[in-house]
Amino acid sequence: MKTQKKQNGFTMIELLIVVVILGLLMSLVAPTMFSKVDSTKIKTARAQMQMFETSLDTYWLDMGDYPAKLADLYTSSLPGWDGPYLPKAVPDDPWSNPYFYQSPGPDGEPFILLSHGKDGKPGGEDDAADIIHQ
Repeated sequence: MKTQKKQNGFTMIELLIVVVILGLLMSLVAPTMFSKVDSTKIKTARAQMQMFETSLDTYWLDMGDYPAKLADLYTSSLPGWDGPYLPKAVPDDPWSNPYFYQSPGPDGEPFILLSHGKDGKPGGEDDAADIIHQ
């Protein structure tokens, strides 16, 4: 008498059911996860601007005035410069756009720092809104 060997493994139907369940789970989870990416970039931009503020204030203490451009925090040939005030060159914002810096600020502040957000253009709403630090 012949005995049949039982084959171990999954049937095609079982595999399709697993793939469908994974697809449904991803369609529910993915939008939530991708929205977190944008809010994390906004928080990163704010943290970088706070680091710049500390460096700008230290520069001001040494030089008596704020720098003409952010790059002066890392390298400068001005007399009295005691930097670098940043550990490396000024990074771009999290969306790969340069930060906007002006000293003095438009309303009499010592300086203004801003990122134009996700769209890289002035103004905007939600994730594309300007992030301003003064």
